[in-house]
Amino acid sequence: MAKGMRDIKRQIKSTQNMKQITKAMEMIASARLRRAQEAAQSARPYAEKLREVIGSISSAGGVNHPMLEKRPIKRTGYIVITSDRGLAGGYNANLLRKVMLTIREKHKSNKDEYLIYVLGRKGRDFLRRRGIPIAQEIVGLPDFPRFSDIRDVANGAVKAYEEGTIDELVLVYNEFRSVISQTPVDKTLLPLGETEKSGSASASYEFEPSPEVVLNHILPRYAETLVYSAVLEGKASEFGARMTAMSNASKNATKFINSLTLQYNRARQASITQEITEIVAGANAQG
Repeated sequence: MAKGMRDIKRQIKSTQNMKQITKAMEMIASARLRRAQEAAQSARPYAEKLREVIGSISSAGGVNHPMLEKRPIKRTGYIVITSDRGLAGGYNANLLRKVMLTIREKHKSNKDEYLIYVLGRKGRDFLRRRGIPIAQEIVGLPDFPRFSDIRDVANGAVKAYEEGTIDELVLVYNEFRSVISQTPVDKTLLPLGETEKSGSASASYEFEPSPEVVLNHILPRYAETLVYSAVLEGKASEFGARMTAMSNASKNATKFINSLTLQYNRARQASITQEITEIVAGANAQG
């Protein structure tokens, strides 16, 4: 009985230590979530202003550009945004399940029909284990990435579209909706949609040297900005998912501790009762 009680006490102590860790991780994720949300929100006005300028050029000047025109899709590029670390509930698993489902349904797993660009160690390792070729990768992103941190992949993917290596570029990431809701989405990045081509400008612009030159320069920057915005959105989703996962883990640890404590108290009471019974039996035997 004493040995069993020691084991229970050891389990209680171990679970309490685990609870302290999960609680600390929850608090860290909560603090980082607020900052990540602010970063995601601050990137939106820049992208919106670029969209406005592109709409002004496209609608007023009648200028065309390959990034605005649809073409027959022979090969699709996917930019998959995952995290470097786990302990975030279904954040990575749900997203990668969506990627694999898309590949199976849309391409029949034909590797010649798609190209993968991946951000995050979890996504890279997952795809490598399944033998899926990766064109470019970035791992070890900081919690609050700058544009320079993801420029290589964003620039490489956009250039692949411009050069005709791919005919469509799709962003796959977790869209942040709330602390408890992060939804995997796939959004077509290139060709740019009707919103960019027909967007109404709130101001008139004069372009120097010409609208065509400005458009050639600004369209790749706009596409790269959308990739960066998706990365920031993914980071906010990651922290929200981790915060929720660690909160649930802490609650489960509390329930387990309460259950073990009750079990320990019952075992202790049974031990005391047995000792009293033995003492009384010994006294009666002497009497």
